Amino acid sequence: MAQIIVRNLDEGVKRRLRERAQRRGKSMEAEARDILSNALAEPERPKVGLGTRIASRFADLGLDNGIEEMRGEPPRPADFKS
Repeated sequence: MAQIIVRNLDEGVKRRLRERAQRRGKSMEAEARDILSNALAEPERPKVGLGTRIASRFADLGLDNGIEEMRGEPPRPADFKS
């Protein structure tokens, strides 16, 4: 088994790790192992840009058809009455 040393760990992080380990009835080392194992067991999400994420969120609403292009138009106040 491999070993690692974590230097410059914030005292608050160490305290919370110790408290969490105590609540779970584990040593700090065992709790740190569990945290690392669980964090790295999650499947990695594909890296996509913000625009792609926004487009996919609203893709099922049909907003891609019939939206007027406003490029080159002068700014105008929003009409909230209609």
